Amino acid sequence: MYERLSFLDNTFLAMEGPTNPMHVGATLVFSRGDLGTADGGIDIDAIRSFIGNRLQYVHRYRQRLEWIPIERHPVWVDDAAFDLTYHIRHTALPRPGTEEQLRVLAGSILSRSLDRSRPLWEVWVVEGLPDGGFALVSKVHHCMVDGVGGVDLMKVLLAPMPTDDLGTPDEYEPRSAPTRSQLLADEVARRMKAPREAVHSVRKLVEESKAMSEELRQRLLSMTASARSGWFSRASATPINQRIGPNRRVDFLHTDLEQVKAVKNALGGTVNDVVITAVAGAVRAFLIEDRASEVVGLDFRAMVPVSTRGEWPLTESSNAVTMWLVDLPIDEPDPVQRYHRVRERTDHLKETDQATGAALLTQSASFTPSTFLSMAARVAAATARPFNMTVTNVPGPQIPLYLLSARLRRIFPTVPLWVNHGIGVALFSYDGALDWGIVADWDTIPDIDRFTARLRAAIGELHDAVS
Repeated sequence: MYERLSFLDNTFLAMEGPTNPMHVGATLVFSRGDLGTADGGIDIDAIRSFIGNRLQYVHRYRQRLEWIPIERHPVWVDDAAFDLTYHIRHTALPRPGTEEQLRVLAGSILSRSLDRSRPLWEVWVVEGLPDGGFALVSKVHHCMVDGVGGVDLMKVLLAPMPTDDLGTPDEYEPRSAPTRSQLLADEVARRMKAPREAVHSVRKLVEESKAMSEELRQRLLSMTASARSGWFSRASATPINQRIGPNRRVDFLHTDLEQVKAVKNALGGTVNDVVITAVAGAVRAFLIEDRASEVVGLDFRAMVPVSTRGEWPLTESSNAVTMWLVDLPIDEPDPVQRYHRVRERTDHLKETDQATGAALLTQSASFTPSTFLSMAARVAAATARPFNMTVTNVPGPQIPLYLLSARLRRIFPTVPLWVNHGIGVALFSYDGALDWGIVADWDTIPDIDRFTARLRAAIGELHDAVS
């Protein structure tokens, strides 16, 4: 039993290098609930048992990578030596712990690549937080899950009501992994069938296009618009776009969701427009004030992931995400005008359906051999710079959630950094708030707190402008 990785999932593997681990992360902060122990710690056995019992609903978390001989395309196989204690770690801050110590620990955990011989995830249970609370610092390889897929995983672990039910253990029986010779024989058979399937696909496309000519035309237009949006050109060089090292800093920002909604209600648009505008304002101020850099004339772009879940016939466990390229108007000093320019750009991306276009471009490249993909991804990562940073906004539930009896108070997501990206921004809306996770290269952005302060100020500046 095995399953081939999709082209997009394989791309996330191929992009990974010694200085840019490609895992997504999150730091979840919980109240103590009934999980405290007599010595002031946290009941790690209960947490580990609960998570272990829920893995039966997310089978990918008990699978590891194997590779087809010669072609080297990766596949998922069940891990016969799966060890839950390896994946769920236990550590503590020196009591009384501080948020700064938690941020430093989270950055250290995110700096280390995942072991490719094991299932590609870890969860660290961190006790010693103020008020007796604890945190979960998680990292999952991007080839396993996208941002919205991460929300789906939380639906398995978190519930809207507290409980003490640890769940029912399942009898995990790993399915037999194929031998190398079986993998090679299957790949040869797949390649032999490919020409016939291609002819069948072309015939089907011709037949369907007669009845769906308008839809076909729209898809071609969306692909053209996406290709012309900047994916094949370089964004400007800036002080935050240097060759990075392997170590990470993280910072957290907690803001009021209603404050952001007030801006979009006054000016039109979406919460995402407000988020992108705030990031543009923060980048502008950071480059001018903290890097003494000129911003006029810079072509500064953000890659904004867009979920395609429910829109494409992708398997439940595959990444279902495509990308927008958004030009950030960091040369605009007026926050309201900056917002209008961002909204104009995102409206154009929607009108030209560039999310679909990018997804179709990705699908059209899915024939690329895995060995060539690995080389191309590394070369592109080292030389190309179609965008300057990643900004991702994941919508979450607006009600309190619980891990067993412990209430989730904050959740700060983090994105992986490309080899020449010094900083990335992710945020998650939860229970009336926006929780921002800022991740940065240790050496390129030693003053990550300054960027966070600029981001907070940019949000306040927008809100004041419409108040």
